[in-house]
Amino acid sequence: MRRLLAATALAGVVLTATACSKIGGTGDLNYINGDQQLVLVGPADRQEPLEISGTTIQGDPLDVADLRGKVVVLNVWWSGCGPCRSEMPMLVEAEDELAKDQPDQVAFVGINIRDLAPETAAAFERDRGVDYPSLYDPGSETLLDMGKYAPYAPPATLVLDREGRVAALVNGPIPSKTTLTSVVEDTLAESDG
Repeated sequence: MRRLLAATALAGVVLTATACSKIGGTGDLNYINGDQQLVLVGPADRQEPLEISGTTIQGDPLDVADLRGKVVVLNVWWSGCGPCRSEMPMLVEAEDELAKDQPDQVAFVGINIRDLAPETAAAFERDRGVDYPSLYDPGSETLLDMGKYAPYAPPATLVLDREGRVAALVNGPIPSKTTLTSVVEDTLAESDG
């Protein structure tokens, strides 16, 4: 009888723990976890450059094509997304580090989706020390311009080569700052060699 009670208690703990884990992935307002897999696209396999433009959270026009010649990190985020909140400080650190190591060679651009007011997105950025621009796209229309690389949920990060083509993609939070900076540095080195 004691073994049966102990087994029942253990099963209850396992089920409770599973309910709080990432299994299922929809506990955050219909949030669907990304797989966090880094997908690298070799130079010969890259498609046409992305054509993404719009208005920033601050109301300024921004066209990613104007950043050609630089490696561009595009991060899709939403202030109501827990993993976006967690990964943003790492993105800020990576941007600072790459700006020091590779001045004028790398640009970071956010794409804010789902926030219904640009003020909400601006407060999110201000609270996290983000100083790079973010396109304001509450309807997620810019994602359609990403073709087969369009993320299905935030956060997602794309690295574009100097020609504006997708060189790498992570659906979900970036595994580490080192992962991101290494991909950016490798993409920069492609045209240096």
